[in-house]
Amino acid sequence: MNEVITFGILSFTSFFTLINPFGTMPIFMTMTADLDQSHRTKTAQKASIVSFITIIIFAFSGQLLFNFFGISVNSFRVVGGVIFFLMGMDMLQARLGKVKLKDSEIKTYVNDISVTPLAIPMICGPGALTNAIVMMEDADSLEKKGVLIIAAFVVILLTYLILYSSSKIIKILGQTGINVMMRLMGLIVMVIAVEFFFSGLKPILLDILNSN
Repeated sequence: MNEVITFGILSFTSFFTLINPFGTMPIFMTMTADLDQSHRTKTAQKASIVSFITIIIFAFSGQLLFNFFGISVNSFRVVGGVIFFLMGMDMLQARLGKVKLKDSEIKTYVNDISVTPLAIPMICGPGALTNAIVMMEDADSLEKKGVLIIAAFVVILLTYLILYSSSKIIKILGQTGINVMMRLMGLIVMVIAVEFFFSGLKPILLDILNSN
């Protein structure tokens, strides 16, 4: 029993650290600054649901998917880095917060950003998906597998609650505060993007050099 509890704590802490909902919140705030409360909530809900489903799918079949398509986690990191970098560029120029949406475009916008980039790769990026695969392989009993799923669910639930509470922060900061935060976060996101990109590119290049 102690072993299962220890595994559960490890699963929770690793998922929470890798998903980092507090790091996702400022980006979520800037991307949904022009949405009303109900659409912002729907965006957070859909992003959280998609993230949880993706994590569970990768936990049970991630390695098979990677092998089937002949891709690696490093390739996933490179693509994630490119997406982050482009998003950081927009944030640095405070573009996202200035997007004015027509009523007919809001539903499409919510659907677009809730899946990519919010759910993938911001909430469940390469780190979280890799962690799901590795932890599921380490789960040598049904109890551990169940605890792993519960841990992932709790972390995603906390992520949703943190994103949901961002509405109050938006009201406090105002548009100027949002733009300032967006530019700062843009720099941070671009730095993270570079780290992601090169952490994935380095092993790929080393494999190419070693094969020659």
